[in-house]
Amino acid sequence: MDEVKEYKSLNIEKSASYISSGGPLSIMYENFEERKSQIDLLKSISYAFNENKLGVFEAGTGVGKSYAYLIPSALWALQNNEKIIISTGTINLQSQLCDKDIPAVENILGKKIKYILMKGRQNYICKRRLQDAALMPDLFEEDNEKILKIAEWAKKSSTGSKSDMDYMPSESVWTRVNSESDACMGNKCPFFSDCFVMKVRKEAADANLIVVNHHLFFADIEARMNGGGYENTIVLPPYNRIVFDEAHGIESAATSFFSESINRFKVNKVINQLYRKRKNSESGHLLNVAIMSSNEDKVLDAFEVTSQIRNDLVKLETAAQDLIQNDYSVRLYEVTERNFGPLLSCMADLKRSLGKFSDIVNKVLEGVADEDKDTPSFWETRSLSRNLEQFVSLINSFTVWNEHPGNVFWIQKKRLPADMAKDGNPFYTVFTSTPLDISRLMNEGVFEPMKSVVFTSATLRTGNSYSYWMNRTGLAFADQERIIAKDFESPFPYHSNMLFAVPNDAPFQENIQFQQFVEMALTKLILAAGGRTLVLFTSYDSLKSAFNTVSLQLKGFTGKILKQGDDDNARILETFKNETESVLFATDSFWQGVDVPGESLSQVVIVKLPFSVPKDPVFMARSESIERRGGNAFMELSVPEAVIKFRQGVGRLIRTGSDRGVVIVLDRRIYEKRYGSIFNASVPECKRTYDTFSETVSNVKRFIDL
Repeated sequence: MDEVKEYKSLNIEKSASYISSGGPLSIMYENFEERKSQIDLLKSISYAFNENKLGVFEAGTGVGKSYAYLIPSALWALQNNEKIIISTGTINLQSQLCDKDIPAVENILGKKIKYILMKGRQNYICKRRLQDAALMPDLFEEDNEKILKIAEWAKKSSTGSKSDMDYMPSESVWTRVNSESDACMGNKCPFFSDCFVMKVRKEAADANLIVVNHHLFFADIEARMNGGGYENTIVLPPYNRIVFDEAHGIESAATSFFSESINRFKVNKVINQLYRKRKNSESGHLLNVAIMSSNEDKVLDAFEVTSQIRNDLVKLETAAQDLIQNDYSVRLYEVTERNFGPLLSCMADLKRSLGKFSDIVNKVLEGVADEDKDTPSFWETRSLSRNLEQFVSLINSFTVWNEHPGNVFWIQKKRLPADMAKDGNPFYTVFTSTPLDISRLMNEGVFEPMKSVVFTSATLRTGNSYSYWMNRTGLAFADQERIIAKDFESPFPYHSNMLFAVPNDAPFQENIQFQQFVEMALTKLILAAGGRTLVLFTSYDSLKSAFNTVSLQLKGFTGKILKQGDDDNARILETFKNETESVLFATDSFWQGVDVPGESLSQVVIVKLPFSVPKDPVFMARSESIERRGGNAFMELSVPEAVIKFRQGVGRLIRTGSDRGVVIVLDRRIYEKRYGSIFNASVPECKRTYDTFSETVSNVKRFIDL
């Protein structure tokens, strides 16, 4: 049916006129300045829609890419009665699109646009599960008060969305009352007509633009690839066109979504919800279902089997800690296979005990008559039964890991919250299977079935090439005639407003004196800039050491010195924005998505070039895969990946046309190693210095004081 549908093409020049001089946008803003790069980007996106293309568009900071894709998306959706999915990487951008940009586009176009921000259903209250949790106080006594508090809030809420609550419930409480697809009773639910998720889905069915995050998008694609098809409403309503903003994060988001992991808390939580014995009292969904089942006697074995599961989990955790020792992660592959022997033996035991419990649960479910299958406990038990089966499947994959060459199997040590580290061991272990490569999956699931897909970000190229990003995301497998790739320069005056400086006498990063140099350098650079500095690290240990030393050396400094990890990331960033002279020491997540315009950020210090840690299991496996086919993993993977992250870091500085400041890189490799030229080429055209450190400090002070 879709093949014969005739589409009304966009009038490209008319679409561009909305943001050109003399157009509606120019009339709305007194200080309007036409941006050629924004107009060109809008035209390219309109062309991609008209010609069913895969558009790869790098748009520098300040191009105004939101309007450039929202205007053609809205016009296309309205005139063709179609939905367009806008997928982004961060909550901040989703909120900006829905609260600010799309309402502005409605004014620019003079047309009403139906739009909705869709989140995964697990972000919403399930009224049926909330009622059940409130009526089952004996299961988790310590959570009762919190559940009653949520119940009071839900009575008044119009959305049922967790993000609208004025406090954050604990994960253990939230997962008992949120919406889960497997536990959803659909139109058999007594709360169906008043359901928060159904309300959102109805709005989405009528929407022109649906804003989602990358994770929810991949949840929808996975369901469609697994038999849901592309013509039906699955997680999202049917669609033919997608815009990916923050597209540099696509591979990471897809890899994260298609990874599977378990830990002892995850397993225990499911077991406890199904069956729990305290003193002489038994509780859990399984017991409620057993009363209706002709196989009720199967529950008699539940205590023994669940006790065995708990013992097996303890043994597995011990084996994992013995294997990891002082490392933070270990990969299971040919070199380490022998070391994993005891752990895999424990996994086989856990697989057996979990399998036994799964059989008990399924036998009880099978004994329930059809007329009793509409009870909430039946649906909850069936949902939890599927979780058990997924655990068994993942553990089995670990035990036969060499039969899955497309996956990386690895274990990771994670730190417990302070209140949970009761037995003196502050760590627990996560067991993960991660896809080695998501490129073919992306091509089959996204590029081939869609009419057009637009990718945009400030950082898609490495040097002047898109090949690394295209290879990693699967565009290399797509029909090459469908692809158009273009870059659109930032209108910001980098040449006059940014200084890029590298001290030529810094020790190399492998030198034992490098950390000492960093700590001395940061103290002087912070003073030179009067605070107003974001320091980006690649290692949290290095960050902590530098923070402690620099804080002591800046005793009389009036600005706040902030450290990532001391508070919620959003609150730390808010403090940094509001306290003009403050300094923020940060690592991984702050390299991108941080937007601090104005005087609060006048200096970005990049301590080291952001190469992935060579010991990272997934990174190692991908490197080996490249080497096996005769490639150079360093140049094909390490360098391009680091360059994209480096560009994100540099991009934190200039956020508006009037911003001014310096980017300091303390890593001399950018000038002294051959691959450094690729990093250099990715820095905007600006003033550059490669002087001694003392001259660099003088240059910084002079440039900022101008």
